[in-house]
Amino acid sequence: MLFFLALPLIVYLAFKQKYKESIPARFFLFKNPPFSKQNAIWFHVCSLGEARALKPILKELEERDVLITTITQTGNSEAKRYKAEVRYLPYEMYLPFWIKKQKTLVVLEAEFWYLLFAVARARGAKVILLNARISDKSVKKYLQFSWFYAKLLSYVEKIYVQSEVDKNRFLALGATNIEVIGNIKLATEITTSKEYKKPNVLSIVAGSTHESEEKSVLAAFIEYRRHKKGVLIVVPRHPERFESVSELLSKAAQENGLSYSRFSQEKDLESDIVLVDMMGELNNIYKISDIAILGGAFNENVGGHNPLEPAFFGCKIITGKHFFHQKELFKYVHHVQYVERDEIYSALVKAEELPPSIMEEKIDLEPIIKKLKES
Repeated sequence: MLFFLALPLIVYLAFKQKYKESIPARFFLFKNPPFSKQNAIWFHVCSLGEARALKPILKELEERDVLITTITQTGNSEAKRYKAEVRYLPYEMYLPFWIKKQKTLVVLEAEFWYLLFAVARARGAKVILLNARISDKSVKKYLQFSWFYAKLLSYVEKIYVQSEVDKNRFLALGATNIEVIGNIKLATEITTSKEYKKPNVLSIVAGSTHESEEKSVLAAFIEYRRHKKGVLIVVPRHPERFESVSELLSKAAQENGLSYSRFSQEKDLESDIVLVDMMGELNNIYKISDIAILGGAFNENVGGHNPLEPAFFGCKIITGKHFFHQKELFKYVHHVQYVERDEIYSALVKAEELPPSIMEEKIDLEPIIKKLKES
């Protein structure tokens, strides 16, 4: 009933660039048939970050048949880089007819879909949760519906959690066979795809920014430019926002006597303000940047983004205080400034005196690899 009531909204969203591939595939099975292979290892991830986190694990499973389902288009595109069959995960009502028998289903982070777990288990798959977490913001909701999650988790054979805090939260929901393994993103190989010339002045990148965050960063940068030299490189999180962000940056540059360019057109970083309106460039930009203003944590509802990449390249990281989805990763990154929107300018000035952010610790994936090879 809910599906049919929501049909007008679903159809409307399907015409948006962000969903034009995923919604037809997930809600109408358009170009999204069941996997052709059976008795394989099936990984389910949500989006880009989780898809990337699979790389070191899949490297150890090259001789096995691997399947991957995703939720988002960016996650799907990343998953297609691997030697694997890739699909979108259909809406739950399709799963009893869509899922075939597999050896193991590995679900990353917090993708808790009841019929996914129940049907996969009924078809004979072992269900494993990997990199599992329950955020501070979500824990109350989970506990309110503990009866539901206890039933859902009863289908799970093994849970690898990010931290002791997560372990205790899963125990409170009635889960068993839990092991603290850390965040598997710590094992991700961080690389670049291209080499760019570093600007000859201080380079500030605003990475993975969300709506309204660019405005705050821009205000801080313009104030900074009144006293010091520097360039601002903006890399929005979602490509469908490129046009609106371009309008914002272009107008601000014109009003303040600064030069502006779009990276897709100029292919250089010589302007005072540059919009990187191309996917897959963020690590390349981090490599030639001095300061990284990491987005997703200035808005209350996003939860932050991965700090390991800017730390790996030695950027001085500034981010917001709402990084609840990345709390475990930030434990391993030092020399980070956590500020409010109106404190970004002060953080830019203070960054001159601070050492680069650094990443410490690694994760041992051997127990996970061993478990999957036994399946």
